[in-house]
Amino acid sequence: MHVAPVGGTAVQDHVALAEIELCGELIIAASAAHEERLSLESIDEVLKVAEERDSSRD
Repeated sequence: MHVAPVGGTAVQDHVALAEIELCGELIIAASAAHEERLSLESIDEVLKVAEERDSSRD
């Protein structure tokens, strides 16, 4: 059985951190929308879907 060492050796999962950041951005956008639902276009804008799509074409 392998046990992680105790102390200041934190392992960071960059994908998980990016997902947490995106969730936070969605929460902020939803809060700013007050009682309205976010449109799919708004969600794509928050998640920068178009930017990712454009960069993957290069």
